[in-house]
Amino acid sequence: MTPKELIIKTLKHESVPQVPWVPFAGVHAGKLTGYDATEVLTDADKLYESLMRVNELYKPSGQPVVFDLQLEAECLGCELKWVADSPPSVMTHPLEEEAYIPCECTIPTEASGRIPLVLDVMRRMKASVGETTALYGLICGPFTLASHLRGNDLFMDMFDDDELTSGLLEFCNKVAKAMSDYYIAAGMDVIAVVDPLISQISVRHFEEFMSPVFTDLFDHIRAAGAYSAFFVCGDATRNIEVMCKTGPDSISVDENVNLAAAKEISDRYNIAMGGNIPLTTTMLHGTQQDNMKAVIDLLDSLSNRHNLIVAPGCDMPYDTPIENTIGAAQALLQEADVREMLKNYVATDEVIDVELPDYAHLKKPFVEVFTLDSATCAACTYMMGAANEAKAHFGDAIDMVEYKYTIKENIARCKKMGVPNLPSMYINGELKYRSIIPSREELQAAIEAVL
Repeated sequence: MTPKELIIKTLKHESVPQVPWVPFAGVHAGKLTGYDATEVLTDADKLYESLMRVNELYKPSGQPVVFDLQLEAECLGCELKWVADSPPSVMTHPLEEEAYIPCECTIPTEASGRIPLVLDVMRRMKASVGETTALYGLICGPFTLASHLRGNDLFMDMFDDDELTSGLLEFCNKVAKAMSDYYIAAGMDVIAVVDPLISQISVRHFEEFMSPVFTDLFDHIRAAGAYSAFFVCGDATRNIEVMCKTGPDSISVDENVNLAAAKEISDRYNIAMGGNIPLTTTMLHGTQQDNMKAVIDLLDSLSNRHNLIVAPGCDMPYDTPIENTIGAAQALLQEADVREMLKNYVATDEVIDVELPDYAHLKKPFVEVFTLDSATCAACTYMMGAANEAKAHFGDAIDMVEYKYTIKENIARCKKMGVPNLPSMYINGELKYRSIIPSREELQAAIEAVL
């Protein structure tokens, strides 16, 4: 059975002899060939070369071609900030000042922005490895795309303006369906709808605004002859069941979600579950043995391996050591041998001492935002956006800081603080928002209460 067949049969909910493996190597692919993130996302030849290196080194069952949730936003007028070690981030929101439903004539075409580059590389990858590797086309989910266009105001719109929210999501759904069609025509086997911000809303808002949109989108992908994945970041635990009800072929989650508990839910709906090797503590900062052990421990935590795809929790950090990803792959490809190698292995826990503020004696409110990285994680971007708006409003009357989980000292700080999930926001040492992005009014009221 080819690696590709492992993926396809899993998405068909059939039995397979080995758990399939999908390394989400987005801009990390460039690390393998000496190119930075901007180069691999703007140069077709460099992207293709890097993806082929991923295929050679990591032996994937399935492989994404591009992991850039800003591609559609850029076509629709969002300005991007480019950096060397991560995908670009959205800097401006065209609908922030004046809210309206964009005209369908603005939906990106196959000739828009960087879409021709992506389609070119997809066709090349299909010709080179398409017989043995299931190729994933990743699109920006409707809710995250709506947030790119509207900014943080979208979270208040869901309370104040049902018509605007529904209309904007329907427009973004049409964009998603168009992108799906382009990618399927270019040979993609799986369309992954990547919508990190789904973890930041309530079940009620999901059912009210998201359920019709995502059900329609997954029906569209299925009718076009491809398989689908619903990819969400952050603590999406409360929304796993309503996500299942929209009918994707698979769901992918990150380390904020207990995979065993989530899979118990997805199994009831006969939906494949994917995830969720920790990105920073294990893949970026761990050893090769840590990564092997993470995969083995993940397998052992589950009651069954049916409908399972093992993958990193999200887009792998650019600087992930190559040997760590190879170790994760080896744990799946040579499980018995790896178990023998690890039978006496004990991970070493690096002790980093961090000093917490004296919260009882602060001179002014202190807002602390714990993120994976606001430059790379969409949910973290909008949590930081809320904090930045509060800082702009209150000015020097408050202090504000971001702690990125990609930094070892901040991992230690998260542990010492007992931070339950990312992103989370604390005010004066008290957890106020856990995987929920506050509206401008909510956050201002919370800060005013301690002023």
